[in-house]
Amino acid sequence: MARTLVLWLPSQAALSGEDEPRPAWLRVDDGVIVDSGQDDGWVDAWERPQDNAGDDQLIALAPAADIPLRWYHYPDAAPAQAAAAARLDALRDSLGEASALHVVAGLPAEAGQAVPVAVATHGAMAAWTDWLKARGLSAAAIIPSAATVPPPEPDMLWTAEVGGEAIVRTADRAFLSDPELDPLIAGERTIAPLPAEPMREALLLSLVTPPLDLLSGAWKPKRSWSVDPALVKLAKRLLIALVVVSVLIPVVYAVRLMSDTSRADEAAVATAKKAGVAASDAATAEAELDRRLATAGGGPLAFSVPASALYDALRDTPGVSLKTLAHRTDGTLTTTLAAPRVDDINKVLLALQARGYRITAQPMAGTDGQQMANVTIRAVP
Repeated sequence: MARTLVLWLPSQAALSGEDEPRPAWLRVDDGVIVDSGQDDGWVDAWERPQDNAGDDQLIALAPAADIPLRWYHYPDAAPAQAAAAARLDALRDSLGEASALHVVAGLPAEAGQAVPVAVATHGAMAAWTDWLKARGLSAAAIIPSAATVPPPEPDMLWTAEVGGEAIVRTADRAFLSDPELDPLIAGERTIAPLPAEPMREALLLSLVTPPLDLLSGAWKPKRSWSVDPALVKLAKRLLIALVVVSVLIPVVYAVRLMSDTSRADEAAVATAKKAGVAASDAATAEAELDRRLATAGGGPLAFSVPASALYDALRDTPGVSLKTLAHRTDGTLTTTLAAPRVDDINKVLLALQARGYRITAQPMAGTDGQQMANVTIRAVP
């Protein structure tokens, strides 16, 4: 349920007096006036707990005694141009220093419509905002009370009671009523009271679509960022969950690796037993198998193991050729390599070392101008 508190601001004369002003107020729930008064009852009406406090708003109405209104008409101007021209004309027609005045113009909905303009002083704006702050209030908008009175019929003037003020509305002006001046202003036009129902409808419509808002220009509230406590709590929970997941992922991987390693070791020991090797762990089984293979001339000491590594290195370096090749029973491979450059031979040797083999090389010059080297390759890295 959307809740709006409408609070009439005290006049400057009331604020400068000794007595505490008691402004008129009313409360609107979902477009229906549910409570009103001219006392301190608005405090309870506003502070009563609501389920949807985020939809509540306070709209203040500035008294017509301090802010009369005038409508300017520019038939051929676009809405933005009409508003700018109205501000300039209102400033030109106003008394006092321009720097002390706060001129606000409404924006017409379409071209050709009249532009409402209010002229306040910065001193009055400061007094009203301070009065609201002293009561812990922040207005979503400050609307001139005279702007809520609808225009009269042709050749007529409305008088309406708004927030304890009698307001006169002509076709192009709205101001505080004065019994002595009203007949002079009306001339031959009829002054008639505005019925309560149209006035109530016009007031509610003004709350939904304000004709103009005094909280603009230099008095436009600065945007303040507020943090929702619920979002902060959710962010903390997500951060904790992220930390927990970040810690659990490597732990789970470590557990899985240990489990897989344990199963692989058990499989290695079982395989060794099938081959007749009795061992308590995989490392012992592997060492015993290597010993037996070495005795049989196989395993990592076999000719094929270092030879395949040598041929892989030669394939990656086409300029190197193989002159001699021999294999000893201890697993050592001896070879003579030839190449146009020593760097080419070094590439082969570095490739073998990268695969974990121990290399010794003795360079020498070939009879055909090529560079040669006698190389020994330990079969067991």
